[in-house]
Amino acid sequence: MEPRVTLITLGVDNLEKSFAFYKNILGFPSKDGITGDVAFFQLKGVWLALHPKDKLAQDAKVPEGEKGFSGITLAHNVRTKKEVDLLIKKLRRKGVRITKEPQNTDWGGYDAYFQDEDGCL
Repeated sequence: MEPRVTLITLGVDNLEKSFAFYKNILGFPSKDGITGDVAFFQLKGVWLALHPKDKLAQDAKVPEGEKGFSGITLAHNVRTKKEVDLLIKKLRRKGVRITKEPQNTDWGGYDAYFQDEDGCL
């Protein structure tokens, strides 16, 4: 595994309001604006995504709330679906909690979720 962070997703309470803050107040660039339930900003070296907190918790298959979901996920992208499958298999063997098995997404990707020792996704 190459150690890198390529996508930071913030679970937000109001997508439109949060999008306006990052785009208009901070000046983060967004080519597509809000698409469905997500907005992406391409930053130098990393992408920032905004997604409704309840839907992000649902996507990661964890309960929403103070103890169940912090509203933040970190993404590590690999090159192929096979690499995703192999990574999750390796992590499972090491006792890592997998919250979402590898699967195709509705936005055209392929993902899975796991938690660190503190429950961070």
